[in-house]
Amino acid sequence: MELSSERAAAALEMPQSQKDDGPFTGDGDYESLPPDVSVATHMTAGAVAGILEHTVMYPVDSVKTRMQSLQPDPNAQYRSVYGALKRIIRTEGVFRPLRGLNITMMGAGPAHALYFACYERVKRSLSDVIQSGGNSHLANGLAGSVATVLHDAVMNPAEVVKQRMQMYNSPYRGLWDCVQTITRTEGMGAFYRSYSMQLTMNIPFQAVHFITYELMQEQLNPHRHYHPGSHIVSGAAAGAISAAITTPLDVCKTLLNTQENVALNSMKISGHLTGMANTFRTVYRLGGMAAFFKGVQARIIYQMPSTAIAWSVYEFFKYFLTKQ
Repeated sequence: MELSSERAAAALEMPQSQKDDGPFTGDGDYESLPPDVSVATHMTAGAVAGILEHTVMYPVDSVKTRMQSLQPDPNAQYRSVYGALKRIIRTEGVFRPLRGLNITMMGAGPAHALYFACYERVKRSLSDVIQSGGNSHLANGLAGSVATVLHDAVMNPAEVVKQRMQMYNSPYRGLWDCVQTITRTEGMGAFYRSYSMQLTMNIPFQAVHFITYELMQEQLNPHRHYHPGSHIVSGAAAGAISAAITTPLDVCKTLLNTQENVALNSMKISGHLTGMANTFRTVYRLGGMAAFFKGVQARIIYQMPSTAIAWSVYEFFKYFLTKQ
């Protein structure tokens, strides 16, 4: 859900500072990648970080999806992330928390690779126009926005399938059965019902995430050297805060993706739930303000290590490349 590619891309544009010697310093400027690094290299770094981010903490993501259910089955009501994982494994099997991981990996790789291909191409084109080839923050921002739209266009269908397969008593036998059933019964549009919600969620998420990461780096790593500990701590803090703040939007996205039958039937909603405003009203009517923060604990626990991993992998990749 949350995009390591935007984080990685922003890392390319972080302010350069080489005032004093520090850990892992050496010849060359770690903060800026060599100008001859290919787009393929950017794509590889981002894709590796993105896949790891989405997969390492996947069982917790499965718990988060279930905890965001607005009217869960009595057998799927959980008090804690640990308790949920323990019960799911005991009653549904050891591999049940990994259901949907295959479609997540299939989506994350291409989505992050596409993000970098688009980001680099658009950034260079706009920089030539705005800054005569120099670094332009406006160009970086516009390039990141365009790339995010494309990234989510690839990732959104994977998110829909993933969350449908994560739900308790999911009726789908597997990945392709889920894809075929959704296409046959709801049409191709079902894979993009939450697209606008996903984009809306990513705007505040990335804003809070980058601000927090930069503030933490200013305190822990002011000279911007390669320092794994600072990247891990800063990434974890940024992930936790941005995840908590955007949980209401994530709850709405989950409802749009899963089309939770019990909840929608109780509201006498015929057909399928669509639209952002409609979804906000439905969530509020079903559970009040508290419903917008269902699963917040699992979301934070998932996002902290995921974001820390994404930053660490990318910063290592960047450091390694600049030293070659």
